[in-house]
Amino acid sequence: MGKGFKMLISCDKATHTCDKTQYDEASLWEKIKLNIHLLICKACRKYSSNNGKLTKLIHKSDVECLNATEKERLKVNLNNELKNNQ
Repeated sequence: MGKGFKMLISCDKATHTCDKTQYDEASLWEKIKLNIHLLICKACRKYSSNNGKLTKLIHKSDVECLNATEKERLKVNLNNELKNNQ
């Protein structure tokens, strides 16, 4: 096999790939190497598990975000209050 054929990856690379997988940005080859790494690394398995739990919580949360107008109004009000209290 050539130099480019590496099955084992470092923990840093594994956690980065885990994060990419969370956002559907990892390639198939990256996912394969990650799964091989997870077979042998308990710490990265835990990281991956926690990442999965976080993703599920975020997807099922019912959080409403402020729109751009509301954010701007909040920013203006905060700046006004800061100026009044100086």
